Amino acid sequence: MDTANSTSIQLKKKAKKPVSKINTFLISLYNINKFIIRFFKEAFLPPFEFKEIVRQCYETGVRSFPLISLTGFIVGLIFTKQSRPSLGQFGATSWLPSLVSIAIMRALAPLVTALIAAGKVGSGIGAELGSMRVTEQIDAMEVSGTKPFKFLVCTRVLATTLTIPILATYTGLVAMLGGYINVAVNEGTSFNTFVQEFFDPLTFTDFTSSLIKSIVFGFTIGIVGSYQGYYSTKGTEGVGKAANGAVVTAMFLIFIEEIVIVQMTSWFR
Repeated sequence: MDTANSTSIQLKKKAKKPVSKINTFLISLYNINKFIIRFFKEAFLPPFEFKEIVRQCYETGVRSFPLISLTGFIVGLIFTKQSRPSLGQFGATSWLPSLVSIAIMRALAPLVTALIAAGKVGSGIGAELGSMRVTEQIDAMEVSGTKPFKFLVCTRVLATTLTIPILATYTGLVAMLGGYINVAVNEGTSFNTFVQEFFDPLTFTDFTSSLIKSIVFGFTIGIVGSYQGYYSTKGTEGVGKAANGAVVTAMFLIFIEEIVIVQMTSWFR
């Protein structure tokens, strides 16, 4: 009898685990939606923290330029180098500038920029806000009468939303330079000819979709990093989880958003 009772208790506990996981997931979705709605309520109401927004734009954008420059240049160089053999089989190496422009401007520039920013900026936001939560600095700001959400969260989300499109555009231009160097060395194409062939296949839809992607990716990085850090717990362990969760969640959402936006853009082509 005792064995039968213990077995039934264990089965009940196992049956409750999926239910508890579903409940936790639904609660998390509710909290995230509440967090996003709160951002839109407070971000566009006075007082505005212009100085902090500018400072966060500097931290997000200017400090990311070296890494973005190196990555964009390598992406353009390697993609051009890897594409040459395939086009060379058909004697179509002259199409390299057009191929590089379509791949970079439509997909690689905003996606690569967002992934780098998610790793560098998103983890930084999560760790910074997480440490402030753990050390009770956010609680102290609330007690003192200031609005920590507006000062800490809204400024960072606005900064990433504004700077990621700029960084993505810069990544595309640096990647173009990397592609040009490879083409110039192997085919001897002039810079003017390369630039003309680079921008020739691009349309208004391509630039618009790239801009929309960058804005959405920037908002995602900011909101995910801020959410993970703002509600982190469990001391220093929570800070590490906040930084890790900010990177992993942001990257996952970026890939999902990429698929959705590409599908929506294809309807207009």
